[in-house]
Amino acid sequence: MSVRRKAAAVGAAGAAAVTIAALTPVTASAHGALNIPVSRISACYAEGPEHPVSQVCKDLVADSGTQPLYDWNEVNIANANGQSRTIIPDGHLCSANRDKYRALDWARTDWPATNVTAGSTTVSFRVTAPHRGVMTLYITKQGYDPTKPLKWSDLDATPIATYTTAASSPGYYTFPATLPSRTGRQLVYQVWQRTDSPEAFYGCADVVFGQSAQAANADVAKAPTDAQIAAGAARSTVSHHGHGGDTAVTATTANLPTSNVAASRPAAGTLETALSGSAVLASGAVGLLFWSRRRAAHRARG
Repeated sequence: MSVRRKAAAVGAAGAAAVTIAALTPVTASAHGALNIPVSRISACYAEGPEHPVSQVCKDLVADSGTQPLYDWNEVNIANANGQSRTIIPDGHLCSANRDKYRALDWARTDWPATNVTAGSTTVSFRVTAPHRGVMTLYITKQGYDPTKPLKWSDLDATPIATYTTAASSPGYYTFPATLPSRTGRQLVYQVWQRTDSPEAFYGCADVVFGQSAQAANADVAKAPTDAQIAAGAARSTVSHHGHGGDTAVTATTANLPTSNVAASRPAAGTLETALSGSAVLASGAVGLLFWSRRRAAHRARG
């Protein structure tokens, strides 16, 4: 076989192998989520992915499976690069426009909520992989309607907190925030933009002013314990090298109460399909190598 043909065959086989490796899911290094107030995904994870308690968390699992909850600390966009308002459309803020986390965008009034009052408070963010960056928290304007999909214009322009995060942490980022005067159910929106990477993380936490969560027709939100986090760590698996790979989610029901949430986007191609394509590529490369060797042997006999 000529050097050129051998290089081409080996190169094709190598490309197929690299493609397969790149598409194979790997465990994420994980990152974090709001602990106080409790984010939607943290609250559902704390209830237990296999046996959630609240109706909205039951519906989330019925729609999207348990994996989004085991990946509670990874609602991210790998290449946000400070452009969150441009790349995340209205109605998809809580999911970061990722189909895997689409249930977090449901405009419902029964998400578990945290009771709050106006004034100074302390925010806690559970960190599973610290990063250098800036965490900014916004709150919805008075008059916000939780039965409608969250829009950027629903958020008050003035953040309730801005915190510079460090590359080390004892497990929590804790920082002050100032809550303005509000009534009823509101929502705290978190954007954590890294400064050592274009990656950013997002979260939505439902809060209730002036009354108990029960009076607001919601369960009290609870954050996952360290024991729960440790117990579920082995089930956390995120593709695309832990930085935002989205695999298709198959809905198990088409009639879940999602209020008037924006229409779901088409799901991405399944991992199985991608791997099948890679297998075909690998088979072709092996076939090319075999054919080249047979041709060389034939020439040698001639």
